[in-house]
Amino acid sequence: MNAIYGLIWLAALFIWGDWRNYRKYYPTYLFFLLGDFLYLYLLSDKFAMWTYTPQGVDEGIGLTNTHIVLSIMAIKYPATILIFLGRYPEERSWIKQFIYILLWVGIYAVNEAVDLFVGLIRHDHGWSLGWSVLFNLVMFSILRLHYVRPFRAWIASLIFILIFWNIFDVPSSVFR
Repeated sequence: MNAIYGLIWLAALFIWGDWRNYRKYYPTYLFFLLGDFLYLYLLSDKFAMWTYTPQGVDEGIGLTNTHIVLSIMAIKYPATILIFLGRYPEERSWIKQFIYILLWVGIYAVNEAVDLFVGLIRHDHGWSLGWSVLFNLVMFSILRLHYVRPFRAWIASLIFILIFWNIFDVPSSVFR
């Protein structure tokens, strides 16, 4: 299943990705990666909110949550950034921009709902698909903000992390 997802995201990347301007989006891609690496480092061992559970061939060849996360970072995230930012509506219409963000939240929600249905992901510590939808709404908004105003995105991310940290009562023992 992981390979199928990878192929779907690669196809989307080649069809809709803004390859000509990849250098413009690179800092936002790194920002995106850093957030996931931070989650992986701090929470995945001691207080995971979600964990990928390899199935079928993935399980048979010994893939782990970490392998799947790294493949997502290497394939899904570049595709997301090059398509999401490359096709973002530049008009001043905040309604079009909000609908566009909602479209991406929907894509990620459907992806996760399928994963939940077939057992490819497990939620823990109070996390749910509803929390993922909220998280993705904020995440896509912050990714766009990072593209146009990086410093503000860092501040917004820090605030968002602190809010979630408190809502889910993440223990200080996650710090290594």
